[in-house]
Amino acid sequence: MILVEPELFRDARGFFAEIFKGTMFAGMASSFVQANVSKSSKNTLRGLHFQKHPAGQAKLVRVLEGKIFDVAVDIRKKSPHFGKYVSMTLDSDSMKMFFIPEGFAHGFCVLSDTAKVEYFCTKEYSPELERGIIFNDNSLNIAWPVSNPVLSDKDLKYLEFKNIDTNF
Repeated sequence: MILVEPELFRDARGFFAEIFKGTMFAGMASSFVQANVSKSSKNTLRGLHFQKHPAGQAKLVRVLEGKIFDVAVDIRKKSPHFGKYVSMTLDSDSMKMFFIPEGFAHGFCVLSDTAKVEYFCTKEYSPELERGIIFNDNSLNIAWPVSNPVLSDKDLKYLEFKNIDTNF
């Protein structure tokens, strides 16, 4: 995972930033082919989502409005970091972005009243290859900063980490 910090050019009008150009991501990902936007209310938790091979996605995540706690879990069985996670806070003020390579499950929870999150993906959404890990899996021990998250029915039904088949 890589934290991407674009240079912000601020003045009395606000700011300007280059948030994407090919040279910024050379060697990290093939071209992005799908972009998604979600808007969520405070304490919403989305994830932990991933797609099985061959539809595994690398993602570039940024917050357009608000603040989130973002998490990526390494699900590559041959990785020395298998089953470990990285987390960070992203917000619209800093414009920092989180690049998550293929082979990671991704999720976030909303810390502000609302948040709009945009993510670019290297593969298109594939419903038949979509999978997930239950957010509160004890073996992952993710320190989510919400005590009573708002979850979708689908996210509540995901399996524990030990029971997922990632095929990476």
